[in-house]
Amino acid sequence: MLDISNQIFVYASFVDMRKSINGLCILTTLSKHTFECGKAFVFFNKSMDKVKILAKENNGFVLLYKRLDEGKFKISFASKTEILLTPQQLRYLLDGLDYMKLTLPKRHLPKHYF
Repeated sequence: MLDISNQIFVYASFVDMRKSINGLCILTTLSKHTFECGKAFVFFNKSMDKVKILAKENNGFVLLYKRLDEGKFKISFASKTEILLTPQQLRYLLDGLDYMKLTLPKRHLPKHYF
């Protein structure tokens, strides 16, 4: 089962979507990060309608690819630095939502314990 709960990095610039696992691994090493189990890197194309997620598991790499039918992913590269996401923010981003404007729902704490 894919588990990317440790760290999720968004690569700081646009990527040619023809790159596969080896090409994307080179980009991660150029960004001075070590690829450990549970880490994932998110790569976007220039038109912001395609995303690739490269994740490391115990015995190899997993490459996920998503293309939006319409619209664009809502993320900004204005800071030119890598963005660190939580798994929930990644889920919002992949759903086409603006992850910066959304907050996690408040946990409902029961008033009575039975």
